[in-house]
Amino acid sequence: MPDKAPTTPRVRFAPSPTGYLHVGGARTALFNWLFARHFGGTFILRIEDTDFERSSEAMVDGILEGMRWIGLNWDEGPFFQSQRLALYQQTAEKLLASGHAYYCFCTKQELEQRRAAATAAGRPPMYDRRCRSIAPETAAVRKAAGEACAVRFSVPDGGATAFDDAVFGRVEFANAEIEDFVLLRSDGIPTYHLSVVADDIDMRLTHIIRGADHISNTPKQVLQYRALQAELPIFAHVPLILGPDKTRLSKRHGATSVIAYKDMGIVPEAFRNFLAQLGWSPRSKQSAKQNPQQQDREIFSSDDLIQLFTLDGISKSNAVFDNDKLAWFNTEYIRAYDSAKLLPLIEAEWRAAQFVPTRSTGEILAAIDLLKPRARSLKDFATSFRAYFSDDFEYDPAAVTKFLSDPALPSLLQELATLYAAAPDFTEASAEQILRVFAAQKGVKAGALINGSRVALTGQAVAPSLFAVMAALGKDRVVQRLSAALKPPTSG
Repeated sequence: MPDKAPTTPRVRFAPSPTGYLHVGGARTALFNWLFARHFGGTFILRIEDTDFERSSEAMVDGILEGMRWIGLNWDEGPFFQSQRLALYQQTAEKLLASGHAYYCFCTKQELEQRRAAATAAGRPPMYDRRCRSIAPETAAVRKAAGEACAVRFSVPDGGATAFDDAVFGRVEFANAEIEDFVLLRSDGIPTYHLSVVADDIDMRLTHIIRGADHISNTPKQVLQYRALQAELPIFAHVPLILGPDKTRLSKRHGATSVIAYKDMGIVPEAFRNFLAQLGWSPRSKQSAKQNPQQQDREIFSSDDLIQLFTLDGISKSNAVFDNDKLAWFNTEYIRAYDSAKLLPLIEAEWRAAQFVPTRSTGEILAAIDLLKPRARSLKDFATSFRAYFSDDFEYDPAAVTKFLSDPALPSLLQELATLYAAAPDFTEASAEQILRVFAAQKGVKAGALINGSRVALTGQAVAPSLFAVMAALGKDRVVQRLSAALKPPTSG
């Protein structure tokens, strides 16, 4: 049942702009997007911005930026709940008219006092339903007279509210455990419980795919669907994302904002691939039987993910956010990318670092091809790899101390530079031959010249094959930098 859907399912991602797009929200958005794309459906973006004090336009922009970075395009929206208040008022009025809701005149202070008293007496701090007994006619008169009131849903006495979840199966809550929850506050602003149902019905959603932390909200929404005589969507609650210590992912585990990972130099496709497998895998019994090689596969293109994604691949178990695994995905994607595809991402890093390359496009692409097997992050191209794209780079002081501290070495590198300058041919093979012959003539270890040359040419102790580096930099630049090793820069 979970892997079947209408030919045109309608799903949504509905973030609250009280913070930037976080990892859990991004994973929810991705699952909805993949599901819609798999079945040729519609992916709707709705901004739940009725928390007027905490919501901000900057947060909305951050959410949209994060979604665009991951590559999640929406088909409808963004819709803003702040612009749909009339719908929520109308929905509340329908529930009042049908007897499924009532006016509550209790003040905030009264409610707090009763909850404190209930807690002290060992009772659940639930609303005691005292306004439920007020005759509707009396309540209407009091409201018309200007008395402040909220609108509460009238939860049925006794029995239970149940729903079938595509991930967790049958879920049931005793109605005695559900208090008469507020739909509209006294200021006319809807609560989450009302606005989410009104919007989901109005937008004709077929599936609600969201975090498992919303399971406890679902019976309140099911009750409203039934009271409004609306067809229930299919609910699918996805597992939570935990940190390495198995507690809920938070700032203490590191970055939780999606944009923070962009700023860390993560390739967007790598992040999407990693995110998709937090609580989902294509290794269902059916897919494994049809395609056994999928069982151990981890790298999936966007088209692969769209083709493979179904709800039956979602796990009931919580997922663990593993930064080392994300780093592995990033290195794999950087290594696999064509240099021309990497270049725009690298240029964004250069702009952020205010670094301007001084080499031709052809030389830059060749250098990227040389370096990408060693890159762990796009930021490497704007930091430790700068020497390949410009003469404006710094030397690692530790590398200088380790490999250029021998007083005899600078003059040896200058002599080597003279030999390279006079060489009629300059290739990887010829550069290596010249260095090794020179080392033998001088009675020094070739390794000392290789290590010293590497630092002089790149500023780093670690780099690709020295002679591949020389070929990438070109004869003139190699000669210039080896000659400058007489007085190597330290840093800064």
